Amino acid sequence: MSKRGKVWLAVAGLVVDANGDWLVVKKRYSGLKNQWSLPAGFVNEGETADEAVLREVAEETGIQCSLKGMIGLRTGVIRNEISDNMILFLLEPQKDQVIQIQHSELFEACYMAPAELMDKSNVSVMLQYLMKQTNGFSKPPINNVNPGDHFEYTAYKLFF
Repeated sequence: MSKRGKVWLAVAGLVVDANGDWLVVKKRYSGLKNQWSLPAGFVNEGETADEAVLREVAEETGIQCSLKGMIGLRTGVIRNEISDNMILFLLEPQKDQVIQIQHSELFEACYMAPAELMDKSNVSVMLQYLMKQTNGFSKPPINNVNPGDHFEYTAYKLFF
């Protein structure tokens, strides 16, 4: 079993630039090796999921982003024992940045138009579904919510 135990929480970021192009990556490892997918990774202790996605995108691609909202959730069970969960977020890149890939994890990273991605055979299932979405698909964060001091939250956000 991995260091993550039997409940995994990961995040992925759909980074959309001013031209409508998507930041996509080709992983060097896992079931997504050599497939176009989204920058992604696991949530660390002491951080919220939205903080984790900003960190992961920056680590993998060098692109600093702002959070636009949450797109959805991918959840599954591996070998009837590991709960594998991923939250997808919509992000906007800060202006005038150059992609700097994390070579230990990625073969490639680039911005690509969704139409161009559709023509490729090596695209992750999640990206294939995202490309078919036609509605505005993100929920913006609701900040400055306090569910009660007795919970002792140091960070708390809602996405509805």
